Amino acid sequence: MKDVLAILFTVFFSYLLGSLNSAIIVCRLWKKQDIRDYGSKNAGLTNVLRVYGKGPALATLLCDLAKGVIAVVVCRVVVHKVMGVEFFDDPHFIGYVAGLCVMLGHCFPVFYGFHGGKGVLLAATTLLAIDPLTCVCALAVFGVLLAATKYVSVGSIFAAVAYPTFTFILQRFVYNGGCAVVPNTLMGVCICVLIISLHHANIKRLMNGTENKFGQKKAAVKEGDK
Repeated sequence: MKDVLAILFTVFFSYLLGSLNSAIIVCRLWKKQDIRDYGSKNAGLTNVLRVYGKGPALATLLCDLAKGVIAVVVCRVVVHKVMGVEFFDDPHFIGYVAGLCVMLGHCFPVFYGFHGGKGVLLAATTLLAIDPLTCVCALAVFGVLLAATKYVSVGSIFAAVAYPTFTFILQRFVYNGGCAVVPNTLMGVCICVLIISLHHANIKRLMNGTENKFGQKKAAVKEGDK
């Protein structure tokens, strides 16, 4: 019974916390506007940076950093310390559940009509709280691909693939995670699939050669192109 309650607490707490979209809240408080009406219309860090600049983007970054870490840390404390539950004799698993659910809340927020951001930043911050070494490896992949292609979307997609890949490698061969390796990796796969599925529009633009590169301003729409 405690196992079920532990999962239910983790799912609902993390999802509701994730539904507090940082980009939307920051832009409404700072600019009195809805970020989903501008730029790429995504409620995420990259769009905030492109539309409003470094100040609001930094505030969004800090809020998302806090949100991901809070979800993982609070669920670990409540489930492990307060409820005395540990799944698969491993401290990581409940963190992955919290990470997936806070991302689902961020991408499909119940408070904002189930339309939110793409969850890349949040995936990184939750992974930082769950497993810092795996996070460093995934961020390295993101950095290399961004530097090589100048496409944020390409870096994000390959970092998403690196997420479960490095989760399995490190927990199987470095941490000796035992029976928790497969469940933890499957949670990573779910997060990977979620991120890639939310980049379907970017993938189409990449294939068509119309995806904007990092730091590149969108071309102004001509009167005849409207």
